[in-house]
Amino acid sequence: MKRLILFSFALLLFTRQMQARPNQVTPTPADSIQPNYKVKQAWEVESLVPMFFTGGYHLGLCYRYEKFRFRVSVINGGNYDAEPAGLKNSSSGYKRYYKTSPGFFLGYNLWRNLELYSYLELHTFSIEQKRSGLEKNLHSTDVGAGLSYQFFIGRKFYIQPSGGL
Repeated sequence: MKRLILFSFALLLFTRQMQARPNQVTPTPADSIQPNYKVKQAWEVESLVPMFFTGGYHLGLCYRYEKFRFRVSVINGGNYDAEPAGLKNSSSGYKRYYKTSPGFFLGYNLWRNLELYSYLELHTFSIEQKRSGLEKNLHSTDVGAGLSYQFFIGRKFYIQPSGGL
């Protein structure tokens, strides 16, 4: 009987405690996390993973401040022949390899993770004539604009397809 009275008293206190609580939803840690595109400041590290498959590398360091994003990158294409990738200007008699080159990008977040960006890339290519085997370095300054979208997988990893002119 003592246990039943004690249990009833405890249940009564618990019920009174529940009624006395204000009717608020307490945010959980998951609710307090902002979407990635609303983050005020962030540092990002990027890489074009396919460059590693050709013996090269790409590394980009980005700083995001509100809707603006600034990126500095360095690229080396390894043994990737970029000549066939050209539009209306490729030649089957030559090979073109990316040598270590820097790039600078300035982006603006238009909507959610959709970014419009401009770039300045200071490329150095090693051009090889297939028939003779002669090689020469060619410097190119590329300026243009592009559009990209960041598809986030979790909070810290994203895939960013983009197209630039």
